Amino acid sequence: MKTFRALKTVTTTLLVGLIALALGCGYSKKTTPVQAGSMPTIAQLSPPSATANNSVPLEVDGTNFATKAVINFNGAAMATTFVSSTKIETTIPASAIMNTGALPVTVTNPAIPGGLYGGGTAAETSAAMTFTVN
Repeated sequence: MKTFRALKTVTTTLLVGLIALALGCGYSKKTTPVQAGSMPTIAQLSPPSATANNSVPLEVDGTNFATKAVINFNGAAMATTFVSSTKIETTIPASAIMNTGALPVTVTNPAIPGGLYGGGTAAETSAAMTFTVN
């Protein structure tokens, strides 16, 4: 009878130890690093210039525009309409073009969050193209 109890104790201890090992030590959450996103490029602005103190519709043509891409006018994000992966549009308010000069226009593709284990893509911003205010 003592042998049976000792064997039962050893078996129970061994089973509890294996469960603890499997739950606590044998598993770790692996994460995937964020990958580079799709880099947008600007080919042309239409129109490339405007008169100061007038709002102007702006079409940006290029490549790799994401559906939630944003036009940045002189560093400020504009409400942007996605037309296609090669065309996006916005209206630049008169308040943004009050002074004459050259202003930068860029396009930013937003970051895409990863899932449970990380991943996703980083936000990417194009090189600037100059918009001239006369």
